[in-house]
Amino acid sequence: MRAACALALALAAAGCAALPEPTGDAAFEFELTARIAVRYRDQASAGTVSWRHRRAGDEMLISGPFGQGIARLARDGESVTLTTGTEEYRAADAESLTEQVLGYRLPLAGLSDWVRARPWALGPAALAEYDLDGRLAILEQAGWRIEYLEYSGALPARLRLTTPGIELRLAISEWK
Repeated sequence: MRAACALALALAAAGCAALPEPTGDAAFEFELTARIAVRYRDQASAGTVSWRHRRAGDEMLISGPFGQGIARLARDGESVTLTTGTEEYRAADAESLTEQVLGYRLPLAGLSDWVRARPWALGPAALAEYDLDGRLAILEQAGWRIEYLEYSGALPARLRLTTPGIELRLAISEWK
């Protein structure tokens, strides 16, 4: 259960905010720190996540309340690994890993776009609404509804992602 909560927190954080339009590798790379809350059916968990996203891979460090239960999620070009204490889980992709550990698939391939307030590049959006400043306010894509609740300048500060039975909330405190 602890591994499942850590993975859910990590994966949720992997996809919930926006960056300006840089070029080259900078268009793909970012780091963020955030508080995250996950609700799946009648279970809830919360914690913090530090996520470093690069073209070649991702690394997320996830901890529960008060820094308890540190977990590491890493993606390279070949696989995704979740390490929690003495347990390690590995899969070919993050969606398979979430299904293996959590029992349901999270659309992690889209999260790195969603976290930057962009529609997922690999699929059409069912809905995209913008606020008066031209920033993404609501996005519906791949069965998920992403609400950008608050921005800090050009970057999202608070987001909510929902799909039937699952709600993820993200409060981003730092972007790099």
